[in-house]
Amino acid sequence: MAKSTTVFVCNECGYESSKWLGKCPACNSWNTFFEQKVVETKNSKLKQEATKSNVPQKLNSYEAKETIRNSTGFSELDRVLGGGLVKGSLVLLGGEPGIGKSTLILQICNKVKGEGKVLYVSGEESAEQIKLRADRLNINNEDIMFLGETDIDIVNNAIIELNPKLVIIDSIQTMYSEEITAAAGSVSQVREITSQIMRVCKSRAITTIIIGHVTKDGTIAGPRVLEHMVDTVLYLEGERYFSYRILRGVKNRFGSTNEIGMFEMKNEGMCEITNPADILISEREENSPGSCIIACMEGTRPMLLEIQSLTAKTVFGIPKRTANGVDYNRIALLIAVLEKKSGIMLGSEDVYVNVVGGIKINEPSIDLGIIASTVSSFKNIPIPRNMVIMGEVGLTGEVRKINLVEKRLKEAEKLGFKTCIIPESNKKGLKENYKLDIIGVSNVNEAMKKIGLK
Repeated sequence: MAKSTTVFVCNECGYESSKWLGKCPACNSWNTFFEQKVVETKNSKLKQEATKSNVPQKLNSYEAKETIRNSTGFSELDRVLGGGLVKGSLVLLGGEPGIGKSTLILQICNKVKGEGKVLYVSGEESAEQIKLRADRLNINNEDIMFLGETDIDIVNNAIIELNPKLVIIDSIQTMYSEEITAAAGSVSQVREITSQIMRVCKSRAITTIIIGHVTKDGTIAGPRVLEHMVDTVLYLEGERYFSYRILRGVKNRFGSTNEIGMFEMKNEGMCEITNPADILISEREENSPGSCIIACMEGTRPMLLEIQSLTAKTVFGIPKRTANGVDYNRIALLIAVLEKKSGIMLGSEDVYVNVVGGIKINEPSIDLGIIASTVSSFKNIPIPRNMVIMGEVGLTGEVRKINLVEKRLKEAEKLGFKTCIIPESNKKGLKENYKLDIIGVSNVNEAMKKIGLK
């Protein structure tokens, strides 16, 4: 007969305790422990014994094999993954409802046509709903097999019998195991189900993509241990009412992290954007004060984006600061530097800063661009249209060195820009010759003079 024990599990990180705790000692979250019964079956004991029988071997006795990758059919997605889907890997795809996760996954299933069977397991939608979406996206892969099931035992049996090339689980929070008494989507259920899927698919070298829901904070719902178990974690970001989507890799055991891929949601599905600058800066108006082109890095990819600032007399006693796509606290810091070091008093001005296209940037190299666009709007002086500005600004008003400046300059040169404002320390280290007028600045006041705002 199966034995059951009662434990208390943290809903944030999955930490287990024999008694209830007000604060989790692992993740320091408050009031996240809940009671849960854990059932130990004979099968789990057999698995433990099989694990114990494994004997350690010398690392040098193993032969390192080259990683086998399969293209997804999307060059943007392949770059985020590090060159394609690794055979036998476990990929976790997260995103808000309606952002386009299922659409992207169905298109991937169609792109691998002719390479083997694909098993699409859905616990949320019926076969009719999936078929309607497939017809809208012109999916015509005869090797796509559908299974509408939430019991993980039935799903594992189907994987073993079918032995597909690719498995899709949509979504992990809807799956459940009868061995765990907790509700579907709980910490123990998600952890146990992911462990079973990983054991079945990795033993047969089956590539698996798991779709996960996100919380209000934008993180994958469920315990953090879920992200630790999988090989790759991808986030599909973007506003639901904007057509642009960003696929961001935050973990990748087979490639670099923080790479991004850009897509546009259209009637025919997700369409990749190979050159974001053509879309993000193409509609910029001529001689418009408050507009500035900046060069930022997303992983190893340089991107030229437009930052817009607007200053307006406040009608309240306290001026308003609004930031969209950049950190609000960073905006307040840069405004303080402007007032202290440049004498530009914005205490009676509302300041609004926006990154065009709904993209979020956390890189400090955009500081000088934010300051330039704000001063441009305040003085009603347009920044030259063919100018790119980059540089980190310190609290004393100095313009600090940034990384990978050569890649940023090459991207600006390729897109036809003529002038680049960069930190003086970066200019001294340049080795190549560019078809650009590169101007080095060491502080905010010097930058304003070179740009023509002072």
